[in-house]
Amino acid sequence: MPKKRKSGGRSGGKRGRASGIQCHSCGKLVPSDKAKKFSIYTSAVDYRLAKELRDEGTIIPREKKIVYYCISCSIHRGRTNIRAKDQRRS
Repeated sequence: MPKKRKSGGRSGGKRGRASGIQCHSCGKLVPSDKAKKFSIYTSAVDYRLAKELRDEGTIIPREKKIVYYCISCSIHRGRTNIRAKDQRRS
């Protein structure tokens, strides 16, 4: 059977087995080098109030939250695009 991707869908290299990370959406356990990582910024202040405060010159702190998705959930949510066959290995 032909190999679809040179890396096998992972970004690990030659370090052996990768530890597992839980998908944020479905809860599936995914290897850490295969999971898709996204950072989300959240604020404790309502966005309408924050806009008014920012216009006045206030600095509003944001919290950075790192979220991991499995491949199927990242494609379903539109975070990852499916590439054409000739563009996959590049």
